[in-house]
Amino acid sequence: MAFYQQVGSVPPKRHTQFRAPDGTLYSEELVGEEGFSSDSSLLYHRGIPSAIVDARPWELPDQTLTPNAPLTPRHLKLHDLFPGEEHKATDAVTGRRLVLGNGDVRISYAVSSATSPYYRNATGDECVYVERGSATVETSFGALEVGQGDYVIIPRTVTHRWVPTGDEPLRTYAIEANSHIAPPKRYLSKYGQFLEHAPFCERDLRTPTEPLLAEGTDVEVYVKHRGSGPGGLTGTIHVVPEHPFDVVGWDGCLYPYVFNIADYEPITGRVHQPPPVHQVFEGHNFVICNFVPRKVDYHPQAVPVPYYHSNVDSDEIMFYVDGDYEARKGSGIGKGSISVHPGGHSHGPQPGAVERSLGIEYFDELAVMVDTFRPLDLGEGGLAVDDGKYAWSWSGRGPSA
Repeated sequence: MAFYQQVGSVPPKRHTQFRAPDGTLYSEELVGEEGFSSDSSLLYHRGIPSAIVDARPWELPDQTLTPNAPLTPRHLKLHDLFPGEEHKATDAVTGRRLVLGNGDVRISYAVSSATSPYYRNATGDECVYVERGSATVETSFGALEVGQGDYVIIPRTVTHRWVPTGDEPLRTYAIEANSHIAPPKRYLSKYGQFLEHAPFCERDLRTPTEPLLAEGTDVEVYVKHRGSGPGGLTGTIHVVPEHPFDVVGWDGCLYPYVFNIADYEPITGRVHQPPPVHQVFEGHNFVICNFVPRKVDYHPQAVPVPYYHSNVDSDEIMFYVDGDYEARKGSGIGKGSISVHPGGHSHGPQPGAVERSLGIEYFDELAVMVDTFRPLDLGEGGLAVDDGKYAWSWSGRGPSA
């Protein structure tokens, strides 16, 4: 996204000498997408960013995927994944439990109170939604204070760590891409500025404002990268001789940023609007949408809840964050639930939801949706909290009845 930022000290011209007060030459690093053909930033390090002194394997959290077969819609109860006080020893990176995934995107969930290791995802960008709690996300570009309702966008290979703050456990819903994640192209000009019809804009984004300089030697950085492990992923721990947060300044159009779901301005109409009006981000072969509290359809004969629809080309994954979701009443779905509506299965409101919705003028609901254009398989976390009965909720009876 071509939204230029400058933080800290940078030289007047790119690729020219830039020295510390003691005369030492800073190391210039280009962090860029698509080779040298897309957005990038230039970072100026006190040390050498390529330097490592050791490397050893990191055993990633279980990345095994199981096909959704036989094909059924599912209800996954995320809040059952971390019972009791388990969060006290869990961090937001190594504690992630894989819920769903395919070759384009992986969805994980964590409840944590411990500080994560320094981490970089070398397979794609991450969009982490903060369901509850607060944290400081420390990055090589600077620090970001995040809390409930924040989307945290972290570009590929940016070194960072999650430091929970406050007394409440940090609940994070991580959407990891094998590509880049950005606002929808239809909301951007050809140069990357948000257009007038976009439901959010540059003023809503929070970015690092000052360098985050730290001291330390022989620091471990956990790297997730392409390899031969489950899901084509492998982990490595690099030991770097100097602290990775040694950037005195940077500028460019590629950096981590935060957008809060409360700043999304919903698009409404006289009759029911399709899911693309709720889109907030996109990656390769998937989109991210959010359903926020809003005035609903105001045609005198409007049916506010969605019509039944077949996902011909996509799987639809809805994470129910807060409020009352009118279309799902009677299904058992509540806060912390995920509904999985796979391509090939027609779905829509639960029995009675259409009649109950007539005349309603406002939906008090909050949900994050991921639509994927290749089938999603179930991770170990998803299998562990499948309620086993959602598929029969429209008919009222299952195969044993």
